[in-house]
Amino acid sequence: MLARFRFLWTAAALGFSLMAVAQSPIKVAVIGLEHGHVGGFLDGLSKNPEVQLVGIADPDAELSASYEAKFHLDHSLFFKDTDAMVAARHPQALLVFTSISGHRKAIESAAKHHLPVMVEKPLTMSLADALSIRETARTADIPVLVNYETTWYSSNQAVADDIEQGKLGNLRKVVIHDGHEGPKEIGVGPEFLKWLNDPAQNGDGALYDFGCYGADLMTWWMRGQAPISVTAVGQTDKPGVYDVFDDATIILRYPKTQAVLMPSWNWPFSRKDSEVYGATGYVITVGPSHLRTRLAGQTDETTSEAPPLAPPNDSSMHYLEAVVNGQLKPQGDLTSLDTNLIVMQILDAARESAKTGKTVALKPLPQ
Repeated sequence: MLARFRFLWTAAALGFSLMAVAQSPIKVAVIGLEHGHVGGFLDGLSKNPEVQLVGIADPDAELSASYEAKFHLDHSLFFKDTDAMVAARHPQALLVFTSISGHRKAIESAAKHHLPVMVEKPLTMSLADALSIRETARTADIPVLVNYETTWYSSNQAVADDIEQGKLGNLRKVVIHDGHEGPKEIGVGPEFLKWLNDPAQNGDGALYDFGCYGADLMTWWMRGQAPISVTAVGQTDKPGVYDVFDDATIILRYPKTQAVLMPSWNWPFSRKDSEVYGATGYVITVGPSHLRTRLAGQTDETTSEAPPLAPPNDSSMHYLEAVVNGQLKPQGDLTSLDTNLIVMQILDAARESAKTGKTVALKPLPQ
């Protein structure tokens, strides 16, 4: 299956490269300015000629004014609500930078206008929300995409290739570390920190904020298979700073594989890396592109750099452009809705397990 996805990516990349010169940039609009990642998107606009920003919708006039000034944006781009912005600016896709609790409403707005939509990770707050989003997407026949930084790491694709090619043998144990020193400690904006520290808007702190990365990767590496059960513990090591879990450990049990996800706002340094152990070898990712590997027959560990990813799977905007232009239909990959339904099933169970102290058995998702 992973090899098949790689073939689809390659075919799409070929079409992408042949058509990119002839096609105009896709028109995108931003919904919400509460999520700090919007700054990275706006700052990178000049490096992403495949997209054209045509509108921004946010009801907070003061927040909008601050972004207008900081990024030297035209005042005419800003609107207080999505419907007015879409009617005036006619975007081809929506990029959502609200709190996580705002994703469902934003996706429903996109569906009303039959527009593809990309949200920041994770998909939403609960499995119930995720199932409702799936029904909305099916009814409106729109793609719903979830953007993770680690989707665009060539090291993670190299792991997928090693698994598919049998280099590691049968997968046995995976340990995934994600996080940083904490959102307050790294200086996120007040509008961002406010909802990150609110379980009603963010699931439950680091458990959701960084647990989603490992759940997403593991679902992909397991070819869309959900775990049998989820066991989680969460704690707040800095109660004077956070009202939510700032550290968690999540154990996913599969028939013959175990994964340990370690999301945290308490790492001494920012990290996103994985240890993937099979019956005959292992590979450890080191940041976006580096690998440490030892396979059967080798006496020493080797270090290498993963081959760079090719468009459209090398960045969120290339990916979105390919989807909007009909060159790519997301299914079974890190960004797709079907994968992220399982991610939400895992996060929902992890939150329940952490609060009750009990292992949660997963049931098959309704189709």
